[in-house]
Amino acid sequence: MKKIEILDKKLNEIEADVEIVFVIDKNLEHRWVKDKELLEELGFKGEVEEVAFLPEKRRVYVGAKLEHDEIRIAAAKAVKALKGKGFKSAKAGVYIQNCPITNIKAFVEGVILGKYEFDRYKSKKEEHHLKEIYLANEEYENKPFTLENAKKSIVEAQKVAKSVNFVRDLVNTPPNEIYPEKLAEIAEEVAKEEGLECVVLDEKEILKEGMEAFYAVGKASVHKPRLIHLTYRPENPKAKVVFVGKGLTYDSGGLSLKPSEHMVTMKADKSGACAALGIIKTAKKLNIPVEIHAILGAAENMIDGNAYKPDDILKAKNGKTIEVKNTDAEGRLVLADCLCYAQEKVKELDYIIDIATLTGACVVALGEYTSGVMGESEKLKESILKAAEASGELAGTLPFNRYLPKLLKSEQADISNISSSRYGGAITAALFLKEFIEEKNLKRWIHLDIAGPAYVQKEWGYNPYGASGAGVRLAVKWLQKEFVFAKQHP
Repeated sequence: MKKIEILDKKLNEIEADVEIVFVIDKNLEHRWVKDKELLEELGFKGEVEEVAFLPEKRRVYVGAKLEHDEIRIAAAKAVKALKGKGFKSAKAGVYIQNCPITNIKAFVEGVILGKYEFDRYKSKKEEHHLKEIYLANEEYENKPFTLENAKKSIVEAQKVAKSVNFVRDLVNTPPNEIYPEKLAEIAEEVAKEEGLECVVLDEKEILKEGMEAFYAVGKASVHKPRLIHLTYRPENPKAKVVFVGKGLTYDSGGLSLKPSEHMVTMKADKSGACAALGIIKTAKKLNIPVEIHAILGAAENMIDGNAYKPDDILKAKNGKTIEVKNTDAEGRLVLADCLCYAQEKVKELDYIIDIATLTGACVVALGEYTSGVMGESEKLKESILKAAEASGELAGTLPFNRYLPKLLKSEQADISNISSSRYGGAITAALFLKEFIEEKNLKRWIHLDIAGPAYVQKEWGYNPYGASGAGVRLAVKWLQKEFVFAKQHP
């Protein structure tokens, strides 16, 4: 999309090839619904996500509600309905529920996220003719808003949505093109473009740092592991936050080999690291006043004579020993060492958040579209959930209890890398990670399991088949709510 802007004009004063109209709460009597009789003849009722494209009238109608995520979805449905059509420009009014800024951002995000398509490897690409969208200085219920704030909202929404699409591209890119060394190169390019600090450790340096668990996961691949540490340092930061991302650029399962059908989509096992990269990139673009560290643990879990094995005992960076009972529980080994590294290198951190496509069990518990939120601080979990709701991402908490940690007991090491029970796997994986969080940081730590929404093999809402960019909007909104808007919106 080349241009999205708001004009100081009423809707009927704007010239565009096509008009986008949301039918709110099935209200076909609204002044913007110019084709009520024709819509009724077509059986259009204005149900949520229902679409009616009237080419002869140059209008596309979408059923919606005024909630921000419904506006986001409706905007995506509208641009999808115009895909492949010859219209180059569109116009729409403004839809506000409680906050003009929130719903204008939602519209813009919906347009950009909904228009996304990963067609890099297709020989024949379908052209997207729609290049410009103009919003009117006119609101659905004539609620007041200022052009200045609307313009700022549009700019911010574009930055966030483009970062999400950047992450989608990374996750969708196949493993023959993105492997640990390549992900490190991409991170270095982002650092150069955005003015970030970037340190990359190779496999020898990872081992020298005492990260034996991380090293073991990646040592069998021809593409050796990389630890990537990016830093954004604004002036007078209000806090210091670390995002640690799981970056398995491919996961075969190792010697505990996955069934072949389960290996498909394993390029998406780098989604957490890609999200962390997208978060720090977006924070810099938005000038969020927080020092942010993004630590990406990049590895390929492969097989050769040097592969790590069930029964191996590995020593993590904090000195704890781990008995390997399943080499397909590799992400937690990478994260364990990266979490230790983060706490050692980033002094006086305020929060540490790890993001990972960690467990299929989380998908069983919460479904494909919802991220799992786990940690020791109820207050912190609640703030993450509120940010998720405000961003449009779905999230739910999974509770710790006193009995589940016992399932990680090892008779020969400090801890086992998998639970002795098939149940509660998402929680026991988080409890494993908890063992590598220092006592002083337990209330500052959150684990996000994005295994469900990170990569879904069907279109949903404003998300396409494949990568969704899960975690980026949630984390950026959390940073804003905690450190930017806190005083304005207590």
